[in-house]
This record gives sequence, C-alpha cells and structure tokens, in this order.
Amino acid sequence: MVKAIVGANWGDEGKGKITDMLSEEADIIVRYQGGSNAGHTIINEYGKFALHLLPSGVFYKHTTSVIGNGVALNIPYLVEEINSLVGRGVPRPKVLVSDRAQIMMPYHILFDQYEEERLGGKSFGSTKSGIAPFYSDKYAKIGFQVSELFDDEVLKDKIARVCEVKNVILEHLYHKPAIDQEELYHTLIEYRDMVEPYVCDVAAFLYEAIKEGKNILLEGQLGALKDPDFGIYPMVTSSSTLAAYGAIGAGIPAYEIKNVVTVVKAYSSAVGAGEFVSEIFGDEADELRKRGGDGGEYGATTGRPRRMGWFDAVASRYGCRMQGATEVAFTVLDVLGYLDELPVCVGYEIDGVVTKDFPTTVKLGKAKPVYEYLPGWKQDIRGVKTYEELPENCRKYIEFIERELEVPITLISNGPGRSDIILK
Repeated sequence: MVKAIVGANWGDEGKGKITDMLSEEADIIVRYQGGSNAGHTIINEYGKFALHLLPSGVFYKHTTSVIGNGVALNIPYLVEEINSLVGRGVPRPKVLVSDRAQIMMPYHILFDQYEEERLGGKSFGSTKSGIAPFYSDKYAKIGFQVSELFDDEVLKDKIARVCEVKNVILEHLYHKPAIDQEELYHTLIEYRDMVEPYVCDVAAFLYEAIKEGKNILLEGQLGALKDPDFGIYPMVTSSSTLAAYGAIGAGIPAYEIKNVVTVVKAYSSAVGAGEFVSEIFGDEADELRKRGGDGGEYGATTGRPRRMGWFDAVASRYGCRMQGATEVAFTVLDVLGYLDELPVCVGYEIDGVVTKDFPTTVKLGKAKPVYEYLPGWKQDIRGVKTYEELPENCRKYIEFIERELEVPITLISNGPGRSDIILK
C-alpha cells in the first residue's frame, strides 16, 4: 500500500509531524523531490529536530528511509544529518540512496548565492541551497548522477565538460573564481566514499516491497503552491511538489499511490517571496506568528520569520485538488484559541469580479480577499483527545473548512507533540 503525504499550500503546513505519526505504520518512507532547502520539524522522545534531507520517519527502528531519484542529493549534508541524529541518541537509521539520484554540487550552492546577489531586489527569495541551479543542470543534462561516481573515466570526462560551461559564466557574468577541475574530482571521490554504503537500485527495491505488500509512505516537501507548474510561478521551487510526482521521484507506477494525505494549516503562512492573498501585517501578524507553530512561525531552514495570513479556502481547495487529496490532515488548530473571530478567505475579487478558482500569478497579483467571519472558541484545546470534546465553535470552524475544501478532514493536530492528534 502506497500513501503520499503532501502540503496543500506554501509549505510549512506541519507535514513533518504528520509523517512522523503515519510512519509508525510504515515499513518504508521515501523522500521523492526537493533537497535540503526545506526543513521538517519533529518533536519526539529524543528531542526536537529539524530534518532537511532525511524523511521524517527516521526515528523508528522498523522503518527504512529512502532518498529517491527525484531528490537533490547533498551528500555531505546527508551524512552529517545521519551522524547528528546518532550523536543525539537516535538509533542509526536504515538509509538507502537511489543510484539514479543526482548530486548537489558545491558550485550549485555558489551559483544560487551569486544569482540572488545579481538580482538584488528582484530576487526569488531563494534559501540559497542550490536547488534552482541543481535542477537546471539536471534537465540540461550536465548534472552528476550517483552511479557516475563509480566510473572514473565517465566522471573525469564529465567534469571537464561541465567546467567548460560553468567557468565562462563564473568569469563573465558573476566575476567570480573559476572551478578547479582537479579539486572538483577529489571532492567527488570523497562524496563517493561517503555515499557508497547507502547506494541501492531504489526502483527495484520498491518494486519488490510493493509485491510483498509493504506499507510505503511518500513524503513531499513544500506544498502545492510552490509547484513549478501549478504554483505561484516564478516564486516557486524547482521540483514538482505534487503527489503525482511521487511516482516518478521514487520510481514506482503511478497507479500504486492509493491514498494522498494532504496537510492543510488552520491559518496561512509562507516563507519567501510571492503572491499571498490573505496575508496580514503589523501587530495582527506578529501576534499570530508568536503563537504559531512550536515556538513561533520561523523557517525551519532559514530561521526567517514566516509571512502570516488567515485561512485561504480558495488556495487550499486548489492545493487539495492539485494534490489529488483523498483526506486532509488539519494542523495547528490550537494556535487560534485566542481569537474572538476567525476570518476565512472564501473568494478572490479580481477586477471587480469574485472568483472561487485559484488563478495564474499575473491575475493573483490583483486579487483582494473576500472574507467570511466565524466566531472564535476562546479556549485552549491542547490536550483534547476526541472530536466531540472540542468546543462547538471550534467544530463549526473545522466543518466550515471541510465544506470549502470538498475533502474529508480525518486528522486534526492540536499541539506539537506526536500524540497531539484527534481522529475525526
């Protein structure tokens, strides 16, 4: 049985916790896209962790964690992440890395920084983790695949070809030092030694696992609105954030994905630039940011304060639709207990016309939120274990949003801990 867990919005919906919870029943957890540019925060008996490359199920002894071919593989980062978990008392996780995964190169991170510098005020708000240069190279067919590390001749030939292209750009566009071929070769040999114990034909491994009826969880990074095709382009990431891509990024047939758990936040937040219709500012935003998440709404990777907003039903319904959501996990509901009333954005007014469909970015820039207001419940709901025990206005809020999303809400998160979950 294959289940995907993905985000409906701009990322930061609380997928880490939900994945961590669902991993209890999983045999294999697969990261299938993105790189170390986004973080998933997990709180469990070992402590509080921000994971960047490893799937969120690494804390269980019975799971195998897989880095799929669709991931931007930062090898030193991965090894460091594994070692840092072990250093904090977590049992050494079983990790497999696809032999078809592509390698995040040291120069990808530099190119990302140089380009953001060059763009200045018109930058994309990148996390400067090398993601856009990495995927550009992959599709321009000048990326390095893990399997290539193990053939010296192929490696040396490719390094020469890549440096030819990169050094022209470094010299003439960025006015930065050229890449030293010899140095790059030695770096890649170090990478080879680091990654060798984990390398595996992941597609073959997953094929056998599916045949044996194993439970497989596909873990997405970021959310639907950061997808390069269906998100707020160009302020998006550079790999598909959709569940459908899970089949490609892991190497399994599309029809095997039976369940898509889509994580939706009880209010909105975003890191980085881009259109955000229900965004709020000033004291109102500060208050929500301060109370939000666990210890406040700040990026797990960058520490940047997240941009805050009220629940956006237009964007969330669209996100669920593009993800192919079969059920919704509704998170950080406990944060909203301080409010007298809860604004919900139910439509966008664009050039005097109200729409309930999520438009392209050009139109999105003109959109004004249309709000409906629901009464608050004015109490702390942490520690509540059953749906019936929730305050009436809290249940009304959930049910209103469920109708707007057109997908059943099955899980409600009302606190940061692994067990702070209500099944609806």
